[in-house]
Amino acid sequence: MKNWFDTWFNSPYYHLLYKDRDFSEADNFISNLLEQLNPSQHHSFLDVACGKGRHSISINEKGFKVEGIDLSKESIDYAHSFSNKRLHFNVHDMRQVYKKGEFDFVLNLFTSFGYFNSDKENEDAVKAMSSNLKKGGQIVIDFMNSKKIISKLVENEEKKVEHILFKINRRVENSYIIKDIKFNDNNQSYHFIEKVRALTLNDFKKLVDKAGLKIINLWGDYDFNDFDAINSQRLILLLQK
Repeated sequence: MKNWFDTWFNSPYYHLLYKDRDFSEADNFISNLLEQLNPSQHHSFLDVACGKGRHSISINEKGFKVEGIDLSKESIDYAHSFSNKRLHFNVHDMRQVYKKGEFDFVLNLFTSFGYFNSDKENEDAVKAMSSNLKKGGQIVIDFMNSKKIISKLVENEEKKVEHILFKINRRVENSYIIKDIKFNDNNQSYHFIEKVRALTLNDFKKLVDKAGLKIINLWGDYDFNDFDAINSQRLILLLQK
């Protein structure tokens, strides 16, 4: 039986619903992030769960060597069109080590974590990120601030994109934020699910500890203000090996 993300992330409807996630938004975030990380030009990056590669492409355009990995073949096929000598993309499961000890920085951005059904899978994903790092390397995990999201959860929403009306229902169930996405196209009904574990800072502290990492900074938004558990939109962790 396939996981929800195997089906949904490879669907053209996923890319249609979220087509407003543009490159300029990603480029602004990456510019701010690189100011915080202050990498040298010889440093290399791994973008874990890179999607269509917008963050990887932005980092590469700023002169860095980048590799992006994602489980979605559909996304990687698209990202490949941007490949060059210092920018590569591959289909890969983030729960498994990609290239041991290869990278100076590992990035996991835009809530591309917490998709799995078990704590062990989350642990495996963080441990794999750590294994991909050189000694002394750093990991950035950019996650939602679950407490803030849950407190402001919009239960029902309709969103029309081109010719399709997406009907979206959100709920919290068994520590997961679940999004039901239903719509019709060409007289056929569709139903997809997004399911993300509502991980908190304390949850990440446990995962980080088990992976032998340490938290060296926390931010609460894409302008890199300090994290506030009640008011911040994001939970951005900087980890060191």
